[in-house]
Amino acid sequence: MPRSVNSVAKRARRKKVLKQAKGYFGRRKNVWTVAKNAVDKAMQYSYRDRRNKKRTFRSLWIMRINAGARQHGMSYSKFMGGLKSNNIDLNRKVLADLAMNHPEAFEAIVNKVK
Repeated sequence: MPRSVNSVAKRARRKKVLKQAKGYFGRRKNVWTVAKNAVDKAMQYSYRDRRNKKRTFRSLWIMRINAGARQHGMSYSKFMGGLKSNNIDLNRKVLADLAMNHPEAFEAIVNKVK
């Protein structure tokens, strides 16, 4: 009995991967085996970095808050401790935005904490 193959599905699978590899450099964009490996690796990186992005942004916010607090003679840890003790519930994202784009509002918060 002849072997049955599903060429339509096979071609569709390969086209899907090659479409995902669009924009890659060299053989990574048009050779099936190389493109498949490149796309698999890219998917692993994207899965990992969706989680890492949250850590990266948190550390960026902390740096910005620290810089803003030090301009007014406070360290980051003293500033955050003062916020907690004064029951000021602003998250790091908002505080970093205030420190960068609204320094007068951030200064008011620092003065309230002091």
